[in-house]
Amino acid sequence: MPDALQFPIIDLSSPDRFSIANLIRQRCVDHGFFYLVNHGVDEELISKVFEQSSNFFSLPIEEKMKLVTKNHRGYTALHAEKLDTTLTTRGDSKESFYIGPLTDDLNQWPLEEDLPSWRCTMETNHQKLLSAVTKLLSLIALSLKLEEDFFEKVGALIEPLAFIRLLHYPGDLNSSSEEIFGASAHSDYGMVTLLVTDGVPGLQICREKSKQPRVWEDVPSMSGAFIVNIGDMMEGWTNGLFRSTLHRVLQPRQDRYSVAFFTNPSKDCIVECLESCCTESCPPRFPPIKAIDYLEERVRLTYGL
Repeated sequence: MPDALQFPIIDLSSPDRFSIANLIRQRCVDHGFFYLVNHGVDEELISKVFEQSSNFFSLPIEEKMKLVTKNHRGYTALHAEKLDTTLTTRGDSKESFYIGPLTDDLNQWPLEEDLPSWRCTMETNHQKLLSAVTKLLSLIALSLKLEEDFFEKVGALIEPLAFIRLLHYPGDLNSSSEEIFGASAHSDYGMVTLLVTDGVPGLQICREKSKQPRVWEDVPSMSGAFIVNIGDMMEGWTNGLFRSTLHRVLQPRQDRYSVAFFTNPSKDCIVECLESCCTESCPPRFPPIKAIDYLEERVRLTYGL
């Protein structure tokens, strides 16, 4: 059995911003995961989001498929994606619903008569999560010895590609001998991810992704806290100093629900190594790339397009 990790707790409301920033730096160097509390998203709203998520996933499949994903918004069915593209098994055992930026009219919504207050709950949640992650990014900038508004200045937050993903992992469906995951091993694509779960276990991380065999450690949920992890683009900005840690979700024995908030830079933002994170002996490991180009390639691989 893998060990359960105990991550540090980052208090987003702490007045001692430099101490918090230093703690974030230490944890992002160590394993790229931590808990976030006093984040400004109240428990009542989170409970409503889980209730509304469950209501949607309880609909008949033909109703859900009316909102099948377009422009990376809407419903993705069981086994529709495979996050670990090296696997030869079928896709991951989860279904999900994507809600993107609220400013571009591309989101798809269930009918109000079918799911009353569903849209307003999700829009409020999106706004609250974006506010929390913007505050967190200012602390991450401080942790990198940058000005607090660094990510605004480089254009990452002009129109960030921020997505809520409602996730449902059905209880143990696997009657075959092949190994199926709720979410197979992957790293997230963007800057940072906020995650809240219903408490059903399953999330694991692998701190040393280049070592074989991989060692997986359980990440317990914590009441009232978001689990935060660093994404690939932040790893690129920091030249690998901050870890975009490999993680997965085991197929649960009972239904499991979670809500992830993926914060990607604005589509035209260029992600390139920070001057403070490279030297002559440690040159940039990743070429500069436009955010949308990186995202589109990762999505293409995940969905086998």
